[in-house]
Amino acid sequence: MIRPVSLHIALLSFVSLWWTSSMRGAEPSADTPLGPGLNITYGQRNELAALNAQLQRQTSAWRADHSGERELGDIEFVIDAISRAGRFQEYGHKKAAENLQRAAQVASQRITALQSGAVPWAMSPGKHVIAYRSAIDQTAQPYAVTLPQDFTVSGSHRWPLYVVLHGRSDGLTEANFLAQHHGKPAPETQTWIQIDVFGRGNNAYRWAGETDVLEAIHDAVRRYRIDERRVVLWGFSMGGAGAWHLGLHHPAKWCSVGAGAGFVDFYKYQKVESPLPEFQDRTLSIYDATHYATNLLNVPLITYGGENDPQLAASTTMRDLAATEKAPLQVLIGPNMGHAFDPESLAKFMAFHQARAENGRREEYDRRTMRFSTYTVKYNECDWLRIEEQIIPYEESAVSSSVDDNGVLLIDTENVEALSLSRTVAERVSIDGSIEFPLTEAAEGRLPQVYFVRSGDSWQLLSYDDSLAFDDPDEPRKRRHLQGPIDDAFMQSFVCVRGTGTPWSAAHQAYTEFCLRRFEREFDQWMRGRVQVVADTDVTKEMIANHHLILFGDPGSNSLIAQVLDGLPLEWDEESITWNGSRYNPDLHAVPLIYPNPLHPRKYVVLNSGHTFHEPQFKASNAQLYPRLGDAAVIRFRPNQNTDFREEIVSGLIFSSRWAIEE
Repeated sequence: MIRPVSLHIALLSFVSLWWTSSMRGAEPSADTPLGPGLNITYGQRNELAALNAQLQRQTSAWRADHSGERELGDIEFVIDAISRAGRFQEYGHKKAAENLQRAAQVASQRITALQSGAVPWAMSPGKHVIAYRSAIDQTAQPYAVTLPQDFTVSGSHRWPLYVVLHGRSDGLTEANFLAQHHGKPAPETQTWIQIDVFGRGNNAYRWAGETDVLEAIHDAVRRYRIDERRVVLWGFSMGGAGAWHLGLHHPAKWCSVGAGAGFVDFYKYQKVESPLPEFQDRTLSIYDATHYATNLLNVPLITYGGENDPQLAASTTMRDLAATEKAPLQVLIGPNMGHAFDPESLAKFMAFHQARAENGRREEYDRRTMRFSTYTVKYNECDWLRIEEQIIPYEESAVSSSVDDNGVLLIDTENVEALSLSRTVAERVSIDGSIEFPLTEAAEGRLPQVYFVRSGDSWQLLSYDDSLAFDDPDEPRKRRHLQGPIDDAFMQSFVCVRGTGTPWSAAHQAYTEFCLRRFEREFDQWMRGRVQVVADTDVTKEMIANHHLILFGDPGSNSLIAQVLDGLPLEWDEESITWNGSRYNPDLHAVPLIYPNPLHPRKYVVLNSGHTFHEPQFKASNAQLYPRLGDAAVIRFRPNQNTDFREEIVSGLIFSSRWAIEE
């Protein structure tokens, strides 16, 4: 594991440099605004920098004397917020300085409480902004928790949990989020614990933003007594878009879902008439909720749109798809309303959730008759079923089930190569008309999941030993968290590796260094995270085992690229890159790709790419945050007059379910 302490030392150095440089030379007076449209003065900026440096020293000192770091996240997200505001001039909010000062004050109070042993601090009724440490990049990520007025630490009562997703706000920062929530009272009528997730900013809860929702829930369950059968998910606007895809991706996680005025598909919402290239078009099925309408059968969902709101189209589109699937979907339309709830509709919307939170989600074994579908094994699970492999990625994989008069579970599949079932869902099962297989006694009755793989037109039940070996196949297979595309690597822990050797191509090296710098900057600003970068000479076996490796350079400059090259589907020498039957000049071309890491096949290796969408897409619309390069692509690059590059996508592709290049 990469320890966060080194990252905080680097952050302290940055803060100290910022503070020192601001004191040099002739600086405008303390009450002079920092710049046009920036609602902070030089004096306030410098005061915040000094406070932040003090907070950093205090947290570093506490960490040096204590083994636990759990509560430090509730302080460190403020340190990151103040530093990030300085890096990206995030002072446009009318109360920017006031909100940052308030955040620093809260962090200072918490470090004092930590030093005196007065923890935990978020256990009284009302709203608290706290944080968890993300497994993606070890940063502290905030969320707001609202504890009801009758909440007590003692007792055995387990609370329903409402997970609320915010809408898009161009002024959204950690400090403004804290000012919006922290210290507010809980509504008198609230009978549940609520978390308002930050979601790493404005990304429609995609990629690391999606992981943020799940990690925040996990942290809330760790801190508070939550009944996990009574978890409600809802959001409005961008939050509605997030509720659509999270609700239908993970239908067994929620007792109800509410989507208000969110978008559900790319083409209609963005008014794009011409189809995208095939390798981009196929990956739209990852986040377009229209592909997952079947899963409305698996979770109660209510949707709302204002009568005069163009985003009502999301509700009506899903209503029509629900009718085709014969799935229930309650649609509320606010009379004469634009992009907002009317009071009556909001009351109905919340009553829908409260009614379902009272009873909770049905036990999975009460739902043996089911229909479930997915377009990627990233989202492969519903109750007792897991789709382990697809035949063709990004086409619908569907499973339907029923029980015959003899209690045999009957399963029909489409585009499924392998699946697993909970052992106790039935005593026997028949798949696609196969012979009956035992479930309770399968694999010697020793594993919770029973695995089946397709063999031609029939199915094979795996033995105990073969089931244990399932996660380590003889050849690469697309499995959950190992299915691509390139952008998927940044939803779990990853490390970027910079080469220290002599590059084969100076032009290629300059381009890949640009790609790494751009990724560091964009992940910092737009995903509110920190890219961990190490030298190739510092990569350890532990890093290889625990992180996806994102490698930048060429086999000459980066020894890790040289090590994995023989296990990748391309050839690379000093003169050319041979890829998919064609040779490319590395002075002009790069081949970014994702593939199972030959050094540790349960993790990814990525060559020369961060996220495949960039600042213009983050600024334009959350719907633009779709994969641009698929699993692999050829990029033609040209340097600009500055340090940037012009880029052209020459080609792209999606690997097959066995990580092969399809003809």
